Amino acid sequence: MPAKLIAPGTATDRAAHRDPNVLRWLGAYAASMAGDGVYYVALSWAAVQAGSPAQAGLVMSVSALPRAVLMLGGGVVADRFGPRRVVIGSDAVRCVAVLAVAALLFLTGLGLWPLAALALVFGTVDAVFVPAVGALPARITGRGQLARVQGMRGLAYRFAVIFGAPLGGLAVAFGGAATAFGLAGLLIAISVPLLISLRVRELPPDDRAAGATAVGTMAAGTPTTETRTTETRTTETRTTETRTTETPTTAWRDLVTGLRYIRRHRVLAPLMLATALGDLGFVAPLNVGLTLLADERGWAASGMGWVLAGFGVGAGIASMTLTVRGRLPYAGRVAGYSIIAGSVAIGALAYVPGVLAAVGVALLIGLLAGLSGAVCGALLQTHSDPAYLGRVTAVSSLVSLGFAPLSMPLSAAAIGAWGTGPVFVVSAVVCGLGGGIALGVRELRRAELPH
Repeated sequence: MPAKLIAPGTATDRAAHRDPNVLRWLGAYAASMAGDGVYYVALSWAAVQAGSPAQAGLVMSVSALPRAVLMLGGGVVADRFGPRRVVIGSDAVRCVAVLAVAALLFLTGLGLWPLAALALVFGTVDAVFVPAVGALPARITGRGQLARVQGMRGLAYRFAVIFGAPLGGLAVAFGGAATAFGLAGLLIAISVPLLISLRVRELPPDDRAAGATAVGTMAAGTPTTETRTTETRTTETRTTETRTTETPTTAWRDLVTGLRYIRRHRVLAPLMLATALGDLGFVAPLNVGLTLLADERGWAASGMGWVLAGFGVGAGIASMTLTVRGRLPYAGRVAGYSIIAGSVAIGALAYVPGVLAAVGVALLIGLLAGLSGAVCGALLQTHSDPAYLGRVTAVSSLVSLGFAPLSMPLSAAAIGAWGTGPVFVVSAVVCGLGGGIALGVRELRRAELPH
């Protein structure tokens, strides 16, 4: 469907928190993420009821493979067809799929195959949805507002997590899996008309050239600019006419060019490495590690819940800070120091004496990790050419959503062999290396967010 375009000098100049266009996008994102929260609760409960624990675990992990394998291709799709169109299509497909399974479960009862098929669809769609979501803010607001939008997105995500999971639990308790899936579909459906109403900014001519013409040049070595000299008889002078010709490209060339663009970028390349190490050191301790730590210390599920709540509050404060301020000075340094400080807090979490202290440390981890994540995300948004943002987001998301979760089984096995303390410390060291790279690479250390 044709996109509504933003006229130059209008909506892109507004503060993001006062821009109806940005607020519509934020509402769509929050509704979609809340639907995700309900969906995951319904899927896990239905899978446990329909099969053995091993089968339920398999159903829950089905979506991870297509998401990891197809994520880079999803970035190409987002850049080729436009992030708005891809996000609308993704949410529409997810809505139809989850409502279809809700109807099937209501008519025939629980079964593993429909659940596995739904998880496969969600994982495949996520591979294009995630890069498109990352590329969309640059099309709906100005560069100076992207940091604030990143903070607003973090707040919307926290709201969706707090709202979605309990709502899914209530839907399962009162109406079963079919009702919960139906509710998830309706929440996702709310996002579609909001996304359709978005007005998007056309890429500037130089960005279009970077995304299309330059792709053919860099990937295929085909010249895209030809210069021809024509002679003007009346003035007996020579004029030079430069004509730019767009070279047809393939999806593979787009992908290769996007990866080359990231590798050669003086800010994005070290930023990707820093965030990858930060994610690898963060994901395992705050997921499987925290569960095992709570069991080891006798904190029970309620204690673990309080620790997770402390983390969520800290992350929410970080997002609120960026939302209110709009930007932070010395962004590269802030990212590096907050990653290092957060890594120290991760290592300390395994040695706190009780639940209350653990909640305090978790709040600090959430604050520092949320701050570094928001600043790194804002730097990624503002230092990438809009024509490449889908592919840049895909590479960044591939690490956090694809590779980092693979460390969880290894961390669980390591905790079983050596205990929580050593594993948390090793994870903290890995995370701290990301901060070291952020501070050690001159271009990233001096990177700033636009005014």
